[in-house]
Amino acid sequence: MAKVIALASPVFLLLIGLEWWWAQHLAGTPDRPANNHAGRPALGYRFHDTLNSLSLGMMSQMVNLLTKGVLVFFYALAYEHVAIWPHLALWHTAAGMLLALLLYDFCYYWLHRMGHEVNVLWAAHVVHHQSQHYNLSTALRQTSSGFLLGWIFYLPMALVGVPPEVFGVVALIDLLYQFWVHTEFVGKLGWFDRWFCSPSNHRVHHAVNDAYLDKNYGGILIVWDRIFGSFQEEEERCIYGTRSALNSWDPIWANLEVYASLWRDCLAAPRWRDKLRVWLKHPGWRPAGLDAIDPKPPFRLDQVFTYDVSSSPGKRLFNGALFVSLLGAVVAVLELAATRPPDLTAASAVGVAVALWALGAHVQTHLSGRMTLLVLLAVLATLSSVLNWTVWHFGFKPLVMIFAIFYVANFSYGASGKNHFSLKSSSLTLLMAALAMSGVGDVLLMLPGNLFIPGLASFLVAHLFYLALFRSDMKAAPWFPSKPALAGTLLAALAMYALVWPGLRDPVLQLAVAAYALVIALMAAQALGRATVQKTAASRLVAAGACWFMLSDSLIAINRFVQPIPLSAFWILGTYYLAQLLMVGNALRVRRTDSPGSV
Repeated sequence: MAKVIALASPVFLLLIGLEWWWAQHLAGTPDRPANNHAGRPALGYRFHDTLNSLSLGMMSQMVNLLTKGVLVFFYALAYEHVAIWPHLALWHTAAGMLLALLLYDFCYYWLHRMGHEVNVLWAAHVVHHQSQHYNLSTALRQTSSGFLLGWIFYLPMALVGVPPEVFGVVALIDLLYQFWVHTEFVGKLGWFDRWFCSPSNHRVHHAVNDAYLDKNYGGILIVWDRIFGSFQEEEERCIYGTRSALNSWDPIWANLEVYASLWRDCLAAPRWRDKLRVWLKHPGWRPAGLDAIDPKPPFRLDQVFTYDVSSSPGKRLFNGALFVSLLGAVVAVLELAATRPPDLTAASAVGVAVALWALGAHVQTHLSGRMTLLVLLAVLATLSSVLNWTVWHFGFKPLVMIFAIFYVANFSYGASGKNHFSLKSSSLTLLMAALAMSGVGDVLLMLPGNLFIPGLASFLVAHLFYLALFRSDMKAAPWFPSKPALAGTLLAALAMYALVWPGLRDPVLQLAVAAYALVIALMAAQALGRATVQKTAASRLVAAGACWFMLSDSLIAINRFVQPIPLSAFWILGTYYLAQLLMVGNALRVRRTDSPGSV
């Protein structure tokens, strides 16, 4: 299926481009008013909305590469053990394929319907409905968490004996069919609307109007809705989106938004029965008394507004170029998924998903352009190592730390020459020195020959610079103000040293590793203690970065001195760059109230 999606992607994008061009052609003409209800642009595309929808579709495909085995496993298990007619020749005939497609569409109807009527299923499906526009890009806006429970609804097909390979074919047909119905440019189609899911019928499904809510669930056939009482004709103009608007361009938050809301309600529910019912009741249901504690305003159609963020032409160009690059990466990963080892495919998918998150965070203004590029360089350095692209890795890995130093210098003293962090220059010097020594360590560990000890020494010095940095902005607070944190990091370092001790046969290596373990434990303890003193979000993120650094170094030690770790480069570099990015983005933010701006 991944290969088919990769091949279909250019066709999807071409059709989206043609629809966008036609929308621009009709803009402001009598055939197409400039705005509809609540001042919302009609029949059109918005840059951020389209980018977000396509990014969510790309992220969904990356996640599917990691999770497709869930549906395959349970379906194959049921087919093998409980299928009633597993060997019927019928399933491999045209009539059997048509019957299997009919069965799939019936199962899809109930999955889709329950996705609107059960909170935990709505939490996965909501992603597809968050766009406030209705166009072909909306069709590609798909969930990344549907694999958790969606497989349950297709088990009846395994029960009657539909072979897994036939199931895969009809699932793809049903999915591809649904692309074209996401448009406002196709009106009513007469008899076709009475039998099939059509643009008119599906527009109703995406609308939040009272008359349209939770209607028209059919995938290919709309007959199911007519049979089971969920059909609604398109009459008044549709207003799209969700009643609890997302108001974000972050693809990670788009997938987690409803889960987070349900979790908060679950924790706040006073009765254990209600803690369970929160997940199983219909969307909008809340335990008795919760509205009084945490009120949510009722939905009003006349108060719906179109969400967006301001964006300069330069930023749009940057985001567009980044998106095109990531689109190429997604297509390449999907194309090679069938021939590449599963672990390398998984690593590539995670890397692309992280890059998509960075793009969304930049659109949302949570990340600056420079920090976004820094994240992308870290992803490229990690994946080039995982995929054994040695030449590229030798370029990207040093470049990460070089660009990190540039980021700190440039963001701290921008064009105005003002210190954005309101810090003394010694703090900036300490951070840049820590990054520089980390970069030296990176290079030494990459080079051929036995340079592990020099590389270790470079990182030890980098950690000493970090330790001094974390101490420099705590004023009168004592060294290591959190004694539990100090004890915990020292114990963790001691345990790790004991684990790797049998592999440390050289006395010089024993001493070097012991010194390193001590210094990184003290660095992490200082960062954790700093967080207890400053009590800011930035200081807590720095402390988290220090802990990730300890984990990364522990993985290096285990991989080198205990036993090889599968896909070691992915885990070691992934945790290492996460640690560095958390520190670079937050170590100099010492104000009591953190700025909401981007890093």
